[in-house]
Amino acid sequence: MALNPELLALLACPVCRGELDPVDNESGLECPACGLVFPVRDNIPIMLQEEAIRKDDWERGQRKKQSR
Repeated sequence: MALNPELLALLACPVCRGELDPVDNESGLECPACGLVFPVRDNIPIMLQEEAIRKDDWERGQRKKQSR
């Protein structure tokens, strides 16, 4: 199931308020300005800064937050 285009048009990066682009078959939403990817789980965008993953980590397949 694809993300609703109307929802995508309304969403903005919670860090910089920039536009978001779907990545990896809509499994994440990337903010090009911040270099962050916000995961999409069960077709629900997780728009929390704490859940964001750096773009380079996302591309390396590290799609889950590392516990510290």
